[in-house]
Amino acid sequence: MIWREGRDSARGRSAAQANNWIEQEIAGCEFEDLRLGRRFGNLLEQIGAAVGESIPLACQDWANTKAAYRFLSNDRINEEDILSGHFQATRDRFASSNGFIFVLHDTTEFSFQRERPDLIGVTYNVNSGRDKVGRIRSHTVCGILMHSSLAVTSEGLPLGLAAIKF
Repeated sequence: MIWREGRDSARGRSAAQANNWIEQEIAGCEFEDLRLGRRFGNLLEQIGAAVGESIPLACQDWANTKAAYRFLSNDRINEEDILSGHFQATRDRFASSNGFIFVLHDTTEFSFQRERPDLIGVTYNVNSGRDKVGRIRSHTVCGILMHSSLAVTSEGLPLGLAAIKF
């Protein structure tokens, strides 16, 4: 894969280290097309350099932003394709670890406001109290539920995700 290097030596070393980590994490990914694998690596690099930012801010220009959205909406790609490399890297780290490994489970709720809940999914309905007439009001919570399993050493070192379900 081709990765951009930093301008100064300190930045170049950290960029090279990040690129090496990304390559290890996605080595187990199998995309139908090599170009999809390269695009995924570039996208991870961009997002990794701007943790917490939106895709347009992480990608920094319209061409990269459009490429990112095109990649994420590609019918030939699913979450299994994207996560397979990370799962393999987690298994490799697990196999090379000594001692107990804990698998921590968590369910996270991503909630969104939508006029049409059927377009994203309904997680549940909430009792909103009573209106002025005394009728019970409720509203629909839209979103996605994600259950993940994180493998961690007894020293607290995260090895990676062992499973994830949306």
